[in-house]
Amino acid sequence: MSAPEFDKQTQTELEAAAFRRLVAHLQERSDVQNIDMMNLAGFCRNCLSRWYREEAATQGITIADPDAREIVYGMPYKEWQAKYQKEATAEQKAAFAKSNPGH
Repeated sequence: MSAPEFDKQTQTELEAAAFRRLVAHLQERSDVQNIDMMNLAGFCRNCLSRWYREEAATQGITIADPDAREIVYGMPYKEWQAKYQKEATAEQKAAFAKSNPGH
């Protein structure tokens, strides 16, 4: 079975809706730490906000990094950090170093 084909507008609308659901899900799951996301999936909320900012730039739209992060986090990044970010454990740091060399 192959994936259905959509016109570009429908594809864009579906992708945008999926992105909004992903962002909403990540905002609801503040218990999930970015380092765990990086260790398991190779990306985190910061990556997602950077990709958003970079894609905006390809359209000639300038978005400051803090503004892109606020879109993804649903609040200023510093506020999210203060509320939800925990100190990474030695095990998390070791896993990050192993799975993301040079990052």
